[in-house]
Amino acid sequence: QVQLVESGGGLVQAGGSLRLSCAASGRTYGMGWFRQAPGKEREFVAAIMWSGLSTTYADSVKGRFTISRDNAKNTVYLQMNSLKPEDTAVYYCATTRRLVSTTTSEYEYWGQGTQVTVSS
Repeated sequence: QVQLVESGGGLVQAGGSLRLSCAASGRTYGMGWFRQAPGKEREFVAAIMWSGLSTTYADSVKGRFTISRDNAKNTVYLQMNSLKPEDTAVYYCATTRRLVSTTTSEYEYWGQGTQVTVSS
């Protein structure tokens, strides 16, 4: 059993930055961030291998968001820069037994989510 706890969400103006954190208890492998806006399906944002050597991003955030991890702290981060109103959503972290994945169904454990709101 793995428990994930996200933090770092909040309200920010367009063009601003936020850093999300996801603290895990238990063994984790590939880690990912997803988001879900009101009335929309949950979508992939970014993912990282256990080693941190490989990362992948959704096209909509590429060049603006950076995923990283500190295995000593069992924590994964999502640095979000140049935020846009369309980034507004609840952000979730999740863990997969795969090396890395962009597919929601391949993630086993999920956090409770943290709200990110970007005002225009």
